[in-house]
Amino acid sequence: MAEESGRTLVCSVLFVDIVGYSKNSVAEQFELKRAFNGALAGSLEVLKRHDRVIVDTGDGAAVVFLGDPEDALVAGLAMREKVGRIPVRMGINLGPVKLITDLNDQVNVIGDGINVAQRVMSFAEPGQLLVSYNYQDVVSRLSEQYATLFTREGRRQDKHVREYELFSVSDAIRVGEAESLLDEAVPELKATASYQAPSEARPAAPVHQPAKVLDAGSSLMISASSRQAAAEALERLKREGAAVLAPVALVGNKWIASCSHPGAAAEVKVEEFGLTRVITGANRSAVSDKAAEYVAFGAKLVRPVELVDGVWTAVCDTQS
Repeated sequence: MAEESGRTLVCSVLFVDIVGYSKNSVAEQFELKRAFNGALAGSLEVLKRHDRVIVDTGDGAAVVFLGDPEDALVAGLAMREKVGRIPVRMGINLGPVKLITDLNDQVNVIGDGINVAQRVMSFAEPGQLLVSYNYQDVVSRLSEQYATLFTREGRRQDKHVREYELFSVSDAIRVGEAESLLDEAVPELKATASYQAPSEARPAAPVHQPAKVLDAGSSLMISASSRQAAAEALERLKREGAAVLAPVALVGNKWIASCSHPGAAAEVKVEEFGLTRVITGANRSAVSDKAAEYVAFGAKLVRPVELVDGVWTAVCDTQS
C-alpha cells in the first residue's frame, strides 16, 4: 500500500459512525467502540480482497475501497447486519481521494470522495444506509437487478449550502441477496464477493457512446463505458478551462475521471486569518503563482500547494 501514497484515485468510500457516541461515559464509549470494531472487522471478512484503507474516526470509521465499487455496498450491508443494537448510520460515496503518508508513517486518505461520504452519512437515520448519486449511478449500471436496490430519497443541503442527491438501500436487503444479484450480473463472481473480473469480462462499449458528466458540487465526475469516451470528455473540459482532479481510471466496469468546473479553474480565492493567508483554487498553477506573489513580498510559505477536499490549497504567513 505504501507505493500508492501520493496518488489521486477514484474510490468507493463507506463512512460509518456510532449515533450519540459522545453522550456516553468513557467506559460506555470503550465498550461501544470495541463492539463496533469487532462488527466492522467481521463485515470486511465477507470480502477476500484487502485493497482498502481504514481510517479510524474515533466515533466510527471510514473504509476506502481501492478495488470494485460494489465492495463498499456489500461491506455496508454486512455491517448493518452485524452491529446488533449498536446505533450506527452509514453513507457511501464514489469520488476522488488522495492517499497520503501521515505523521505515523501510515497510509491515510484525504479528498472530496471521503468528505462527501461523511456528508451522506450525516443525513442517515440510525440503522440507515444512504448512498450518493455518483455511487448509485455507477453501481446500478452493473446490472438491471442491482438498480432495484436503491430508492431515491431526494436532495439534501448541508450547512455549506452544498446539495446532495441521496438514495437509500432497502432494509430488507441482506448480504446474501446482494451477492446473489452480483452473481447474476457477473457469473464469475464468487459467493464471497471476492470477484476480480478478467479483462475479457469488461468489454469496451462502442466509441460513439458518449460519456456522462455528473455535477458533484465542487467538482465534475465523468462516467463512461469506454476509456476513449471518458478521455475525450475530460480533454474537452480541460480545453474549456477545467483542472484534472483524478485521471481516467477503471472503476468496476465504468471508466471514471474527475475535474473542476471549467469556469472555476483559473479563479483563486485568498482568505485572511490574522497574518495567515489561505489561498485556494481549482488550478494548481494559479494557486502556486498567487503563493509566489506573497513570498516575493516577504511572506513565508508554511504549507505548499496540495489538493485538499478537491481544491488546490496553499498557506502563507505574512508576518515579517
